[in-house]
Amino acid sequence: MDSVFMNTYHRLPVTFARGEGSWLYDINGKKYLDFGSGIAVNLLGHNYPPLVRAVTEQAAKYFHVCNYYQSDTSIAFAEKLVEACAPAGMRNVFLANSGAEANEGAVKLARKYSLLKYGPGRHTIVTLKGSFHGRTITTLAATGQEKFHKDFGPFTDGFVHIPGGDIELLDKALDGLTVAGLLIEAVQGEGGIVIQNSEFISAAAKLCAERDILLMFDEIQCGLGRTGTFLALEQYKGSDGNPLKADIVTLAKGLAGGIPVGAVLAGSKTCSIFTTGDHGSTFGANPIAAAAGLVILKTVNNPEFLAEIIRKGNIITDALKQNPKVREVRGKGLIIGFDIEDSSWLMLKAGIVRADLAKNHCGLLMLSAGTNTLRLLPPYIIQDSEIDHGLEIMTELLNAG
Repeated sequence: MDSVFMNTYHRLPVTFARGEGSWLYDINGKKYLDFGSGIAVNLLGHNYPPLVRAVTEQAAKYFHVCNYYQSDTSIAFAEKLVEACAPAGMRNVFLANSGAEANEGAVKLARKYSLLKYGPGRHTIVTLKGSFHGRTITTLAATGQEKFHKDFGPFTDGFVHIPGGDIELLDKALDGLTVAGLLIEAVQGEGGIVIQNSEFISAAAKLCAERDILLMFDEIQCGLGRTGTFLALEQYKGSDGNPLKADIVTLAKGLAGGIPVGAVLAGSKTCSIFTTGDHGSTFGANPIAAAAGLVILKTVNNPEFLAEIIRKGNIITDALKQNPKVREVRGKGLIIGFDIEDSSWLMLKAGIVRADLAKNHCGLLMLSAGTNTLRLLPPYIIQDSEIDHGLEIMTELLNAG
């Protein structure tokens, strides 16, 4: 069957047939504990009953409405999403299909804002080395990892990559004459679970405000409760000590729990920049995705639920820190990365380590990030007993390595 697909993935020899909770089952009936959530997509696990009901009920009404008209479900979803992101300063939203589309929309929004206010030439977007913002030609240009650039140039121009954490370089890069926006992942997922420090984020907010450069956060992997707050940026403060506000926020991945949807949220500076015909998406604001998204927002944007994400993440990180084979643990909540003491072994095995785990009495699905990091993104509904079970399998593998 693989032969019908383009050879774009290093697929493991597992074919899934169904899922339930934190578990997936292959076509032979073998079960796998999911510590990857489809790369931060299945936030509420598999076959979550309220999600199934919402999608089924919406599908029985109508699948799709052209964006020349309005959908009651999509309006409700957009209202709840903007409400959830209001503490970060968001005022309205554009709905698309994916994270790459969301980031493309953010770039367009930032460039038009700057063009309208300052004229041509002030269009550069600054991003961080180690970042990942998508696989379109423009979002690859924004991505600060050379390995993703091979073979696909020329790219959209107007992007500069700088190291995270270096305030002096940030100051130099944020040229008020040429730069429209700064795009940051508070926690870099594909870059190896790298957390931006509070001093750097605070300095970025101050410099952007002083120079009227848009402060943009890519929360596609680290948002939606993954770090223990609805948005990861909520854990940072501005230079004045007040909660951090953004000009643009992008979301996708788990926003509808497994159905494609992306979002560009705009703050007060940017909420009226797009006008009729500036942007669009055929399937954006799809009612089925919106129905699923409403369930995600109602479930996740809850203080008690978010506190549980932090507690469960602490169980995993505390256990990993006790393992002598683990060199370093990084993460917040349920986005966790760890390096192995023998990094050469990891670099050789990271691509197949998930298959090795699957040879045990049950499989364990997890991810790699970069060249020397294993990444854990469990579903939020995972039980303590399932966490313990996954850690047992992981310890068995590490000891065998």
